[in-house]
Amino acid sequence: MKLLLVGMSHRTAPLALRERFAVEDPAPLLTKWTREPCIEEAVLLSTCNRVEVLVWTPEPEAALLRLRRAFEREISADDVRPDPAEIEGALYSLHDMAAARHVFRVACAVDSMVVGEPQILGQVKDAYRAAVDAETCGPMLGRLYQRAFATAKRVRNETRIAERPVSVARVAAELAQQIFETLEDKQALLIGAGEMIELALDTLRRAGLQAARVANRTRARAATLAARFDASAHGLDEIPALLERSDVVLTCIGGDRPLLTVDRVHAALRQRRGHSLFLIDIGVPRNVEAGVAELDGAYVYDLDDLQAVAESNAAERRAELERAEAIVLEEQQRFEGWLGALAAVPTIRALRSRAESVRRSEIERGLAGTGLGESEREVIEGITRAIVNKILHAPVSRLRAELEGSEGLAHLEAARSLFGLDDADEPKGGSGTGPADESDRDEGDA
Repeated sequence: MKLLLVGMSHRTAPLALRERFAVEDPAPLLTKWTREPCIEEAVLLSTCNRVEVLVWTPEPEAALLRLRRAFEREISADDVRPDPAEIEGALYSLHDMAAARHVFRVACAVDSMVVGEPQILGQVKDAYRAAVDAETCGPMLGRLYQRAFATAKRVRNETRIAERPVSVARVAAELAQQIFETLEDKQALLIGAGEMIELALDTLRRAGLQAARVANRTRARAATLAARFDASAHGLDEIPALLERSDVVLTCIGGDRPLLTVDRVHAALRQRRGHSLFLIDIGVPRNVEAGVAELDGAYVYDLDDLQAVAESNAAERRAELERAEAIVLEEQQRFEGWLGALAAVPTIRALRSRAESVRRSEIERGLAGTGLGESEREVIEGITRAIVNKILHAPVSRLRAELEGSEGLAHLEAARSLFGLDDADEPKGGSGTGPADESDRDEGDA
């Protein structure tokens, strides 16, 4: 069994491609994939900056082909199949510990566009819960994600990477500050009522913004958010009039088609009589139609444009990033040790079973016809069991210890070869249960 991760992110794919793979409900896809023999467990993470599928598979090559086909034919949010060459250049695949390390880095916001952003951990937890609810996340991926959450907690507590939390929403708000010399006399329209809009509104208010409006599909949610920041609440039907009175628009709202179309923005610009309109789109899929950027007086910024601002943030946090990476490495090795110990269980059981088979076979052959009584036979049984356990104690303990290192699996294979555990002519005898299990308790870690 192996770990396999296949996906694309802001590091490998432009927003125009990423937005075509946004997944709102992963359950149907996860259920479909795990019905196939090459995928035992699966978790799908879909955010504004990445779409990744992690699986536990008995057939890594078959699973890789299956997931690549999924990106080509199943995950795409529209009816037009993407260009295979474009997907080939954007997709990456990671195996085993490289996949585990990547999951840890994502959960810790080390691999984020904005290093240290706090939102990604919540998104990873949401993806994990969705897979658990769909019954596609079993004990192996469950253990990995619990380790990832513990790693993120350590990074948060032991480094200053999130001392001044920064998110895509805050970077977007900082961009608005850079566009204007002051925000005090400007009017802003925020479309959506989720966490991203809340963070952006908080940042804009702290920067001096006075007039703010929140528009959302559900007016009640808009009203709840607006009340916290002394803003006005509106429905989406009011957007045409709101655009005419806004200097900057920050939008992050779900939907399968752009909310701010060319016609709608063009009509607003005519009413603004030469006053420019700045639109910051952090929605995935994008909320602003591509052609809006071509209109005179309209200036559109999307997630790709925010990356330059985010990179300066990463530079400031480089020292903390190194500390975070060290924690990730420690936790990766801990998970690797757990996997190795899990892999060792069948080998250790087989080794004990082989030794017990030899012991019982020799006892039966040696005592045949001796006429020893039951008490004498019990003494011999006890002595030979103790001998076997003491002989096995050192190799079994050493085998378990070596599994913590990078060569653990190689030692496991060597043990199976040295003791002939895979040989077809294994001696017949005991099953390794009963008295052998009692000796395990007597010898502690043996």
